[in-house]
Amino acid sequence: MPPATPRPDYDAVIIGAGIAGAALGAILARNGASVLIVDASRHPRFAVGESTTPHTLVLFKLLARRYGVPELETLTSYDGCLEEVGRSFGIKRHFGFLMHSEGEEPDPRHANQFNTPAKLNQSSHLFRQDSDAYLFHAAVRYGCDARLDYRITDLDLERDRVTVHGEDGSSYTARYLVDASGFRSVLARKLGLREEPTRLKHHSRSMFTHMVNVKTTDECLRMPPGEMPDVPWFQGTMHHMFPRGWFWVIPFNNEPRSRNTLVSVGLTLDERRHPRAADMSPAEEFASYAERFPAVQRIFADARPVREWVSTDRLQYSSSRTIGHRWCLMSHAAGFVDPLFSRGLSNTAEVINALAWRLLAAFDDDDFDEERFAFVERLEQGLIDYNDAMVNASFIGFEDYELWNAVFRVWAYGGVPGNMRLERMIDRFGESGDPAAFDAVEDVPNVGLWWPDSPGYRALFDEMVRLCDEVDTGGLSAPAAGKALMDRIASADFVAPSFGFRERDVRFINPTRQMLRDMARWMAEEAPEDMRHLAPGMRPDGGKAAAAR
Repeated sequence: MPPATPRPDYDAVIIGAGIAGAALGAILARNGASVLIVDASRHPRFAVGESTTPHTLVLFKLLARRYGVPELETLTSYDGCLEEVGRSFGIKRHFGFLMHSEGEEPDPRHANQFNTPAKLNQSSHLFRQDSDAYLFHAAVRYGCDARLDYRITDLDLERDRVTVHGEDGSSYTARYLVDASGFRSVLARKLGLREEPTRLKHHSRSMFTHMVNVKTTDECLRMPPGEMPDVPWFQGTMHHMFPRGWFWVIPFNNEPRSRNTLVSVGLTLDERRHPRAADMSPAEEFASYAERFPAVQRIFADARPVREWVSTDRLQYSSSRTIGHRWCLMSHAAGFVDPLFSRGLSNTAEVINALAWRLLAAFDDDDFDEERFAFVERLEQGLIDYNDAMVNASFIGFEDYELWNAVFRVWAYGGVPGNMRLERMIDRFGESGDPAAFDAVEDVPNVGLWWPDSPGYRALFDEMVRLCDEVDTGGLSAPAAGKALMDRIASADFVAPSFGFRERDVRFINPTRQMLRDMARWMAEEAPEDMRHLAPGMRPDGGKAAAAR
């Protein structure tokens, strides 16, 4: 008889030791799998994607509780980050948007702010070199092996195993391979998975760095005090928008307990409208755009970078497949759209939640049939496509405040019931301990949309895309499209009345605890039937749970 094939060295090899690979590795190792994490770099290291969202926080809490990795929940609280990770994090209390015109002071009526709901308003701007290292070390504590500074030269994808070959001559075998690296994915290159050209509609390029001496938006605006929001602009993620472009300002120095003086800054541009200046460095090009807008110029007047600028060509890329026999192309290795709306971390968490339990089950019964992982493919592609549609519509909306004001509401409102839906699943899991509480995550018609089971919201989203596409092709003016979309929002029966989303002139949306209580009451008693279960204490069928009687 021929000798038996040796058992693979590991259950899983994960390429990428960043937040995605580390989180998945911690989950798998914590639940009994043998895992090797490999990465061409080491910790600590620079990374952008620092802004969290309410969706990110709820998903990280879900992962922490479902899979028993409390370190993930630590990152959902500002106090938790300070106590467990370090004093390098900024506070995140809102998404702020301010529209600019060349050579003019910004109009105070052309501003929007969406504040994190009161129960989540202590979230963070993640200083990624610290947050990523924190999760990586947690993964190692749970049992992951790691090879950093490890350069992969080739992969073998066989029927019963995968093999990773290193530049140093070493090889490691596993039952499954997850590539959680990024754009330069060795797996995507090996299998020719990149779509050329990408199917994505949106176009943008970017330049970014970390800076010191960045002034706050609040001190640089020449606006009457009555036009300023209750929550200071500097306490959140700022988006300074202009036609087909936007600056980001993400401070790590905006809370007294932080010891970090840095601010993450960047500029993202539609490269068709704003082609790269061949005779300028990224620093010079950034300054040339800042000089066009007086308030932005004041913000960066004394700023200086503390590291080299990163400048990209078109950011958008996608993959024809993300799942195959014994492999997964995960998160940013699968595709990317744009930093607008900070979807990277929440998309990563959604994919990890869908992949992790399937992997653990496959390790148990040694069944890696691709059909078992088919939903992960649908999810990854859906997350990319919906985000592409949202960001593309937003860049079109940057042309005119009336259109942007309506597009902003479609984006911001969808996450409110979408997050409540996840909170109810976490509540039911806490009561029962049964992972079946999370089955509804996947039993949805619009996989990848942040409120995936609402036909009304999907119809509104599609109408937003249609109107913006018509503006883009010249068939409709932006103000007319904005009015039509705002009218649609104001008349939608699934839009809660308590926050001000229905009112065109409510520019600063600040969900207080009382507003959240009013929304819960409205959902339980007045909302469309398909929303009733989102209220706290309600069963999935819309009836009251026993604990709420």
